[in-house]
Amino acid sequence: MPQVYLAAGSNVEPEHHLTMASRELEMHFPGVRFSPWYRNRAVGFEGDDFINFVAGFLTELAVEEVVERLHFIEALCGRTREAPRWAPRTMDLDVLLYGDLVRQTSTLNLPRPDLLKRAYMLGPLADLAPDLVHPTERLAIGELWRRFDRAAHPLVPVRPGGKGVD
Repeated sequence: MPQVYLAAGSNVEPEHHLTMASRELEMHFPGVRFSPWYRNRAVGFEGDDFINFVAGFLTELAVEEVVERLHFIEALCGRTREAPRWAPRTMDLDVLLYGDLVRQTSTLNLPRPDLLKRAYMLGPLADLAPDLVHPTERLAIGELWRRFDRAAHPLVPVRPGGKGVD
């Protein structure tokens, strides 16, 4: 059974939408685990800060079925598929890793190419699965995170619900 990791993020009422998405993920994927939540600047456009986390779970579903369920959860949170790519989001759910699957198609690239470029994906994944080996880099996620330029991409821990962590 493959282990799936996904990134969740929102910058439109993020506390509300991430809480809603977390509950839905728990219903669709029993045993799901969550990383801490982090606040970070919007990437690719000017906008409110995002709050992000990573979730991981085992599933017997095919990757396409997982993506369908994630799209369903995004829609429950008010996300439309026609929304511009670099714009505010009520919810963004992206599969980062699906077991050791390596696939490059017009609709799905695994492992997610920007996983190694985005602190808001790699940092929370390192919290959740530091010893997991990246399927193409052949290094542990924790090691990839140690090598990452964190100063250029700061993450601010927040408690679920959006409150800062002291």
